[in-house]
Amino acid sequence: MKLNLVPARTGAEWVRIGLKTFWRQPLAFISLFFLFMASISIASQLPLVGSVLAPILLPFMTLGLMVATSVAYANDPQKPAAPAMFIAAAEAVKSRWRPMIVLGLISAAYFVIAVGVSALMDGGQLARAYLLDETLSEEVMKSSDFQMARLFVMALNLPLSLAMWHAPALVHWHQVEPVKALFFSLVALFRNFGAYAMFCLSWFGVFLAAGIGIGLLATVLVGVGAMGMGGGASAIGGALMLGAALVLAAMSLSSTWFTFRDSFQAD
Repeated sequence: MKLNLVPARTGAEWVRIGLKTFWRQPLAFISLFFLFMASISIASQLPLVGSVLAPILLPFMTLGLMVATSVAYANDPQKPAAPAMFIAAAEAVKSRWRPMIVLGLISAAYFVIAVGVSALMDGGQLARAYLLDETLSEEVMKSSDFQMARLFVMALNLPLSLAMWHAPALVHWHQVEPVKALFFSLVALFRNFGAYAMFCLSWFGVFLAAGIGIGLLATVLVGVGAMGMGGGASAIGGALMLGAALVLAAMSLSSTWFTFRDSFQAD
């Protein structure tokens, strides 16, 4: 396995081809994304272990969606690819579950340590909320110490998110050991910083344009509801914004495989 260096403009191409591939099989992508998200959400609700179990499942979602994207891209656009996408994602998750668990355990351990360190800022309030499911008052959640601890944990989790970007794919397609996969993922992002920066900026533009359009539509629906012309218009507007956000998230994840495909190749 060797690293490819790509020009910055490739980042915008990743977004373009990711959107094109998503719209080949939108229902399949959305269904698969919701399936993984529902599994993680259910796991996160378990008492005490939920906050630790959820990060363990994230590498499975990343790998499943990447594999599904590769199948959708290779499939004839005129033929249904949904069954093949679901089967390929399930087989990938099943065949590589051991290294995915290792990646997940690393992610969970890192998260616990980050939350634990945040106790130095807020006296452990954030840690008790995340790790012990303790209910905090609104006053505590609005306090400056609690907010600073949250920002601190988010900043600490950024390197982990970058390391996890390609790690599941490296494990699956190139049989790289989990720890090395995390390292190589970081190296790829820094060596191709221009392309990944363009990738993020392009997706930011897509999210911004979609957000403006959906926000205007939701505002119109809320206004209609306020005028008494439709009792459920406000609820429809809120549901539309939530659904659109989830669909946009599924879209963005559908382009991740292309960043991996062009950044690494077999030696």
